[in-house]
Amino acid sequence: MINTYDIYLISDSTGETLERIFLAIKAQFKNFDYKTHFYSFTRTENQISKILEASEKNSNSIVLYTIVENKLAKHLSDECNKKNIPCFGILGDLIISFSKLLDQKALNVPSRQHIMDDEYYKKIEAIQFTMNHDDGNSLDDIEKSDIILLGVSRTSKTPTSIYLANKGMMISNIPLVNENSVPDILKKKPQKKCVVGLTAEPERLVDLRKNRMQSIKDNENTEYTNLDKVQKEMEDARKLFQKYKWPSIDVTRKSVEETAASILKIHDIFNQK
Repeated sequence: MINTYDIYLISDSTGETLERIFLAIKAQFKNFDYKTHFYSFTRTENQISKILEASEKNSNSIVLYTIVENKLAKHLSDECNKKNIPCFGILGDLIISFSKLLDQKALNVPSRQHIMDDEYYKKIEAIQFTMNHDDGNSLDDIEKSDIILLGVSRTSKTPTSIYLANKGMMISNIPLVNENSVPDILKKKPQKKCVVGLTAEPERLVDLRKNRMQSIKDNENTEYTNLDKVQKEMEDARKLFQKYKWPSIDVTRKSVEETAASILKIHDIFNQK
């Protein structure tokens, strides 16, 4: 019988960092049955006391935390030790190590990574630009894009664009029907902008398109889900990318995060030319 663990994720901020770290940890274990209890903006000893009272009711509790205020972090650690609850601080040792390396005292201010500085407003601008340039819209100022994504329908152009925008990249994505779908400015100077093609296995695309048609209750567009037609679309797309020497990524077995990471690597190489 596999034990179920109650994972208490305690953060003094939004908890986004902590959540991602836990997802990375749990992905390394096949047999890990767990239930998460998420606590954000935890900034007082009273809040911690109430959380630990709840955790004591479960026999397999584990605490993970990101709390930058030293006194509060120590209080949590000490209370967990008293109650024999495994407790792990995610940022503490790293902050101390960096403090020594940089020879300066850490600020230890919660939510400082979310401060509304120039980088924050750049990210907001990138998101707005990307939303306005989704699905082939606003092609008149496409040259302002950091990256341009091309791909046939259901190759994850929009979710990948939004993910990249959240990293501050201004993205245009263009649905590829044929070569005429590509703006003239890209065909005339194909290496002027960072263009990336997205491909996928035709069989996978057919499944995705069928699901899409079912969700909008459209059973008439049979060509959209015809395997022969989709294979031809994908073959033409690959030939187009080769013609203009645009790098391409097969997204069939990639998550949006993995695809985005590959695109950013291509973007870095492009900027080094």
